[in-house]
Amino acid sequence: MQFFRTSRALLFSLSLGGAALSVSALSPPSVSPIAEAALRIKLSLSTDAVGGMCALGETVLFTAEVECSKKEARRATLLWEMETLAFEAPVFEAVELEIPPGEKLSVEFPLEMLAPGFVRMICTVTEEGAKRFVKRSRRVGCAPTEVLSELTAEDDLESFWASSLKELEGVNPEYELIQQEVKPGADHELYELLMKSLGGVRVRGWLQLPLSEGPHAAILRVPGYMQNMRPLDMVNGAVILSFNIRGHGESTEDVPGSPADFWIRGLDEKSAYFYRGAYLDCVRAVDYLSSREDVDGDRIAVWGGSQGGGLAFATAALDQRVDLCIADIPWLCDWKNYFELAGKTDDEEINAWLAAKESRTVESTLTTLSYFDTMNLAHLIECPTLMGVGLQDTICPPSTSFATFNRITAPKDFRIYEDAGHGLGREHYGWIFSELAERFTARAR
Repeated sequence: MQFFRTSRALLFSLSLGGAALSVSALSPPSVSPIAEAALRIKLSLSTDAVGGMCALGETVLFTAEVECSKKEARRATLLWEMETLAFEAPVFEAVELEIPPGEKLSVEFPLEMLAPGFVRMICTVTEEGAKRFVKRSRRVGCAPTEVLSELTAEDDLESFWASSLKELEGVNPEYELIQQEVKPGADHELYELLMKSLGGVRVRGWLQLPLSEGPHAAILRVPGYMQNMRPLDMVNGAVILSFNIRGHGESTEDVPGSPADFWIRGLDEKSAYFYRGAYLDCVRAVDYLSSREDVDGDRIAVWGGSQGGGLAFATAALDQRVDLCIADIPWLCDWKNYFELAGKTDDEEINAWLAAKESRTVESTLTTLSYFDTMNLAHLIECPTLMGVGLQDTICPPSTSFATFNRITAPKDFRIYEDAGHGLGREHYGWIFSELAERFTARAR
């Protein structure tokens, strides 16, 4: 079956579980920004896809513009690479260029999208006789709501989490609030919250309570990888819990925050894996919010970005008391394909971890990770869900985020930001705040 149409392609792919990811045999080594600044050749890469997205069957034109910045002509080699899970990706023949002084050359590559998914085109230009090069990339998407990865769940997934939640119930939370000073004119009171989670681990967060009479909507803010969650300046009438899971922020008394190897801690065994405790820390935070009389139990949201986006998915899946899930640029999704797209197959940290014990294999590691893959938990999410992704994100590729999002059967909505990478801007937060106001105000009536 042909999934795309183009010419000058020599097929070469690495496959993992039937999904193909192209890696060019001619790829040069990386270059520092300082070295790139010294190049005599400039490169830009663009597409004609409106908003970075196209329809099935539509042809997207990638255009590389190469400019010689000096007075004399330059010879260079241009190489295309393609990174995708949507189809069998090719490796391309190199294109030899002679760039007139002070002029631009345009090299075009048309791609007809005949399958749902995302394609990241990478263009590299290397000057003749020099090791220096310049590289640009651009990703486009097609029919994102039709992107599905094969589930990897083991048969005991739900029973594993049911017993884990039962174990958490057996831990006395021993909630403790320590009042903090606030700036003059603040619209809230501030407390440090201390409580015990799975294994008796102490975890902390910053609780902000509106000065107005409740019950109030509540927002649980969960951290990105290594992020230290801090209080907000204003709460605008909502209870806000800026929460740090174990190993993050002030929650390091029982679980150290360094080295920052959370994603491989305890990975030999699912019951000892770091994210078992981390996911249940978030459930414990929901326990606390639900215990407060000034919190409206029908208006509890969980919100996070990156690792926090994955934590938001997991919390909503494991705790039906969550009424709105907001997952931005989410991680902890579609582990099998994440390893490929995010370059983790040659990651020194995971390879060193695998090599440390003979019993460790890629297959056993992926089996453990499957219990914590939010894609496998997504069917448990019953609340409305909002997701924002950066189309150019190379840390949490959009296809992995949609692998989880598309498995959610509850009402949901998303935004894709064409030029955003691993971070979203003011437009996105405006959308989220308006959604929070509309949904939670309506629920309060």
